[in-house]
Amino acid sequence: MNTVNDVYLNICHLYPDTLNLYGDRGNVICMEKRLAWRGIGVNIKQVPIGCELEWKDTDLFFIGGGQDFEQEVLLPDLEGKKADAIREAVEDGRVFLAICGGYQILGKYYTTHDGVTCSYIGAIDACTVGGAKRMIGNFMFRCAPEDGGFLVTGFENHSGRTYLGPGARPLGTVVRGFGNNGEDGGEGARYKNVFCSYSHGPLLPKNPGLCDRILELALRRRYPGFVLPELESGFEHRAASYMSNRLGASPC
Repeated sequence: MNTVNDVYLNICHLYPDTLNLYGDRGNVICMEKRLAWRGIGVNIKQVPIGCELEWKDTDLFFIGGGQDFEQEVLLPDLEGKKADAIREAVEDGRVFLAICGGYQILGKYYTTHDGVTCSYIGAIDACTVGGAKRMIGNFMFRCAPEDGGFLVTGFENHSGRTYLGPGARPLGTVVRGFGNNGEDGGEGARYKNVFCSYSHGPLLPKNPGLCDRILELALRRRYPGFVLPELESGFEHRAASYMSNRLGASPC
């Protein structure tokens, strides 16, 4: 069995200079720190517009959020080889965390409120339709039991309504706020080892259980049977409890 001194992860941060709404790059910093605090090595590669994506040596991919303009700017870069590489990585079971705009990009398409449809990657069975009213504010959802059942707090700000097809399931159920579309009670998406969410803030620093769940999945692909060592997270849990109390729910 591997010891932490023998273990490392390769993380790819896609479009770090374009998709970083509400400090989403903080998710990468959080993952890096929680690995380093355990003595686990991490290599972070940034892949901006114009750079080729070599996915086969990557364990975990992160895609942050952006406004409609930034997503449109990315469309030419996503055509061809890069979109193919992302789809191949998803189907191969590589771990992804995608937030808001990054979540939408992994889906099939986005239809604006004016009726213009932009085709996206189609790596997950989801589509997004623009609405006239923004869904904005602090929100909270509970992950599905198979994803740890964590109560997750975050901040959402999106006009897109995302609807999942039968090939994907929600990451969790909305407790307070809107989630995917404000209608069906679902938040985010799960497919294979892909995690998608509308939660900015950033998501992971104040939700350490979900962070460690994602890291452990990525580590176990490289090191089968690896168990992530426990990490003292009292500060993070107190922050989560504060927010859950503000939003009127128990963090248990």
